[in-house]
This record gives sequence, C-alpha cells and structure tokens, in this order.
Amino acid sequence: MMDTIKWVFFDIGSTLVDESTAYKNRIKRTIANTDVSYNEFYQRMVEISNRNQNAYNMVLEEYGLTKAPWNSDDEFVYPEAENCLSELSKHYKIGIIANQNLGSEERLEKLGLLKYIDLVIASAEEGVAKPDLRMFQIALDRANCKPEKALMVGDRIDNDIVPANKIGMKTIWIKQGFGKYCELKTEIEQPDYTVESLNELISIL
Repeated sequence: MMDTIKWVFFDIGSTLVDESTAYKNRIKRTIANTDVSYNEFYQRMVEISNRNQNAYNMVLEEYGLTKAPWNSDDEFVYPEAENCLSELSKHYKIGIIANQNLGSEERLEKLGLLKYIDLVIASAEEGVAKPDLRMFQIALDRANCKPEKALMVGDRIDNDIVPANKIGMKTIWIKQGFGKYCELKTEIEQPDYTVESLNELISIL
C-alpha cells in the first residue's frame, strides 16, 4: 500500500511535539482561583476525548471558565521525532499540515526539525484550519502531489484522519495526547494504520 507514497505529511501537536506539559500548565492556569481541581478538569477532558476531540473547550463551557493562553515554550519534541523524520526524509518528501499559531516554521527550526521538512502548511498563515479540506488541498497543490500518493500522520481523528480519508490520502493514526482516547465509530474514521509512537512509522514505511 505504501509503495506509491511520495509525500508524508505530519500534524505537529501530540504528533511530533509532546504537549502534555503545555496542557498541564494550561489547565492549572485555567482553574486558578476556582474550586475546580486539576484531576477533575483533566478527567473530564479524558472522558470527552472519547467522543469529541475538542475536549478542553467543552470542559471550559461545562464549568463556565475562561480560556487560558497556550504557551508554546511548554512544548517538547518527542524523543524519537528527529530520528523518525531523519530516516523518512531519505525516502519521502516531508510536509506539515497543522493548526498552529503564526510562526510554525520558526518554532520547528527552534525545535531542530525544520531541516527535515520540505513544506509547512499551517492554519494561521493560510487563514483556514483543519478539518477543512482546503488545508489538505493547499498542501497537495503546493507539493504537486496527488492525494493517493500522500500520507497523513496525526493524533486526532476529527482533524487529521477523517479529512485526509475524505480527500483520498492514506492515513496513520498515532495514539498520543488526548486523541488516543477517541473511540472509532464510523468507516470514515478508520485509518489505514494505527501506531503507538513515531518509532513504529519507520517499520511501516
């Protein structure tokens, strides 16, 4: 199935970058000076992630709390990310399709990953966000790649797997972050492969 793949596209958050510390600190800022405990908020995010990937905002609404800012400095590259990209970049073009704030290329450079990446498509720069299929079409157009020759790797079923499936790309669901709690219910949600870490991608590809 993977013999015809020319481009491998990655999400960033909870795919190449570990957001666990960022979420931990964001939750702490969110519940500061309230009677909501960290464990209570976190567990509700886990429960909601089972059926909806936008858990943080939904828990905010439940408790009537105000959104806390996201701190990109609390993001850390997964230990295996650089080796994975280094190995795959020897055989494929590497791209990014991600919902991110402005400055994605600069952050990827700072994290030491940009040197392996040929194309970055980020929502803030494009003015459109996943799961809108236009994000994926923009990436394919700029890569001059047909959907069937492209692969999407991401942690979220709603933002990564479903739209990539719809547009005709191959898909790999990486079960990291809150996305790993999602239960698949429909055919369009089914990835071609499921992995637990970036290390497993090398053996598949």
